[in-house]
Amino acid sequence: MSRHETSPTTVQPASNHRPNACCFCWCCCCSCSWNEDRQRAWRASRETKLETIPNCEACTKPTPEEVQGWAQSFDKLMKSPAGRNVFREFLRTEYSEENMLFWLACEELKTECNKHTIDEKARMIYEDYISILSPKEVSLDSRVREVINRKMQEPSSHTFDDAQLQIYTLMHRDSYPRFLNSAIYKSLLQSVSHSSSES
Repeated sequence: MSRHETSPTTVQPASNHRPNACCFCWCCCCSCSWNEDRQRAWRASRETKLETIPNCEACTKPTPEEVQGWAQSFDKLMKSPAGRNVFREFLRTEYSEENMLFWLACEELKTECNKHTIDEKARMIYEDYISILSPKEVSLDSRVREVINRKMQEPSSHTFDDAQLQIYTLMHRDSYPRFLNSAIYKSLLQSVSHSSSES
């Protein structure tokens, strides 16, 4: 048999599942029937719940000073609900809205005290933004992923802190400069300045 031929006994299953994954693993890496049943039940229960992240945060119309302040500091932008809404709208145009959604979900998780709710929300965040099978997967390095996988054995309200910081930094360095030069931001700045000068 040549080097290029493969023996039938060494052929790996043509799937993304790890063949020897532990059956007590709750995530998507296991192909056992127990895990598939659990996934089906989890999805069914989740479909009955309201979406935790609203389409847009409730906020008042920003003042010209507030909108100008967003250009001075990314922190100011992210601390403002109106700023997050506008920035999220911009991220949607770049197909990277999941970064803001993940950040918001982590912020929401930090406010939870109930152990059962923390456990449920942490698993939803993992499924939506960390799992490699998710269409909304955020870009994280392998070190952070390993930390999350360890922490998910006993989730807490701070399970995703390292990942949240990494995504915050990514948005700051990558998307924020483009946002400040975008038509979305410039037209809003012009609009609030114009309405302010009229009043």
